[in-house]
Amino acid sequence: MTAPTRPQYEIRAQHTDTTVTVYQAYGPAIGLPAARDGRFPGIWKRDRMTWIKPSFLWMMYRCGWAMKEGQEVVLAVEITREGFDWALENAELSHYVRGVHPDRTTWQRNLRHAPARVQWDPERDLHLNRLPHRSLQLGLSGEASRRYADEWTVSIRDVTPLARRIHRLVREGRLDEAAALLPHESPYPPGGVPLPVRAAA
Repeated sequence: MTAPTRPQYEIRAQHTDTTVTVYQAYGPAIGLPAARDGRFPGIWKRDRMTWIKPSFLWMMYRCGWAMKEGQEVVLAVEITREGFDWALENAELSHYVRGVHPDRTTWQRNLRHAPARVQWDPERDLHLNRLPHRSLQLGLSGEASRRYADEWTVSIRDVTPLARRIHRLVREGRLDEAAALLPHESPYPPGGVPLPVRAAA
């Protein structure tokens, strides 16, 4: 029996009834105190755009299994579903799409004022190769970035050891063991509720 085909655009995340887990990677100056204190330190800039990723493997692709400079500490940030949903509902697509937007000028205007933006990138497998379906990145700026740091964050965990352990298993060809350690990510929101996000082509 073949595995069912995933929708090309689908948010998949580790989530509970009240929270959603997203991933970010930082250098030790930000990542270590954030994990220690459960909140972002003062040097974390709330006035800059920050990108959160519900996909653990896409985060591994982005940070090179926590080996890229400035991304040596991988954080699992548990945020409220209320905050995550607010960001989605107030997001604009990062790229203009004919048929989704009435025209390019309207999209550019909406993008300038949106506190969040949605980007769909190819999901990755354990070897970090592209998969045919897409993974969500959610960019937060302005109000969304401040609320993410100061209101929505429930907990912050350093999952760098997990990333390194999975990477070691992948290098050794022990893919079943590596896959068993991956965070469980299921469609969000559950139950087939329509997403407040319009997918780019």
